[in-house]
Amino acid sequence: MTKRTITRRGFLRDTGKAAGAAGAALAAPYFVPGSALGKDGRAAPSNRITVGMIGLGRIVVYSNLKSFLTAPDCQIVALCDVDRWRLALSEDRTSIWGGKIKPDDVKGIARTTDFREVLGRKDIDAVMISTPDHWHVPMAVAAVKAGKDVCLEKPITRSIAEGRLLSDLVTEHKRVFRTDSEFRSKANFHRACELVRNGRIGKLHTIRTGVPIDKFDQPAIKEEPVPEELIYDMWLGPAAKAAYQQDRVHAQRQYTRSGWMRNLDYCDGMVTNWGTHLNDIAQWGNNTDRTGPVEVEGTGKYPPKGSLWNVLTEFEITYRYASGVTLVYKTEKPYVKFEGTEGWIYTEFGGPVTAEPKSILDEKIGPDEVHLLLKGEKRDFIDCVKSRGRTLEDAEVGHRTTSLCHLGQIAVRVGGKLKWDPEKERFTNSDEGNKLLSLPPGRRPWAL
Repeated sequence: MTKRTITRRGFLRDTGKAAGAAGAALAAPYFVPGSALGKDGRAAPSNRITVGMIGLGRIVVYSNLKSFLTAPDCQIVALCDVDRWRLALSEDRTSIWGGKIKPDDVKGIARTTDFREVLGRKDIDAVMISTPDHWHVPMAVAAVKAGKDVCLEKPITRSIAEGRLLSDLVTEHKRVFRTDSEFRSKANFHRACELVRNGRIGKLHTIRTGVPIDKFDQPAIKEEPVPEELIYDMWLGPAAKAAYQQDRVHAQRQYTRSGWMRNLDYCDGMVTNWGTHLNDIAQWGNNTDRTGPVEVEGTGKYPPKGSLWNVLTEFEITYRYASGVTLVYKTEKPYVKFEGTEGWIYTEFGGPVTAEPKSILDEKIGPDEVHLLLKGEKRDFIDCVKSRGRTLEDAEVGHRTTSLCHLGQIAVRVGGKLKWDPEKERFTNSDEGNKLLSLPPGRRPWAL
């Protein structure tokens, strides 16, 4: 293994200088397609935003890359990944889930293994960050300081303190930010929230959300040779130094569920992974997406001490809001249910909206009532980059949703009923809980 050259503290200190100096290192596209000149129904270059894609894993080739490639008023000008196999993006490697990328789709787009070179380019307006979670905030902070607008994969943070830092920085630098969760763009969740927000189930008193259970066999901890395509030291970045093994990172030369998603050095597991989808809908329907609960308690299970895959596997967490609304969040399946004094509304990932009484579903939203915007998440981001408006799920909304998940896993670790001040973002009855609000360099304090 090579000697570590990047530390979290050093990165946060030096990243602004590095981004500013790196622009010349990334070659400009060597091929200009006809569409860049305003042909084929695409916008002329002067009306098009330019995007750099940082991270080229499975969700990118399935969704993120295609979304920006096909937007007529957008042009991808740089691709970045520390895995050179993924960076190649050849057609035979990207046919997962029907998200096939053709060679001509990405022909002539500049490539690099160093994200700082992308941020250093003055001809890039915005970045789509789709890396492992431990890189989300360091890269987003660097991008904001470099003057880029940011679309960031969820969960956007590894800690509540990180979220406050990021949200405040986005505001300070007047950048456009989009938390990249598509659930507000799904018609069933949108319809459910609009009905709830307009009182169709009476006074809301209980919300129930669920996420899938991530079941897995525990791999042995071992050291393996670093693949020649992977710049492992850069992949680790702000995380603790660790010997390479494939189950710690991602499967080489294929797109399967990555091991990093089950290790607390890089990710919090299902509690934030799917949780930031479903709990965002809970926050939206509850009209609390810029604040949080006042109490939280929970129970859950972790793998045995010393396990490589050590994220929270099963849990049930209960939150109470100042309004008296209770949110029950647990591992089961991806769904949300709103319960009120006059009925309930339920919907799940990929399913219809159901309600009791069924007549709720026939309700029309009047012109003077609350109308929630329904728009694709990438289109929302692109439009706001152009208009300088606020996205449907900006940094503050993404921070509050992710915080809800972080609060839950802290409650599982600490135990008991924790009282939370959503304005000061501190526990009022738990010093132990407050110690877990920040993410220090190296391993998380509760990593087993």
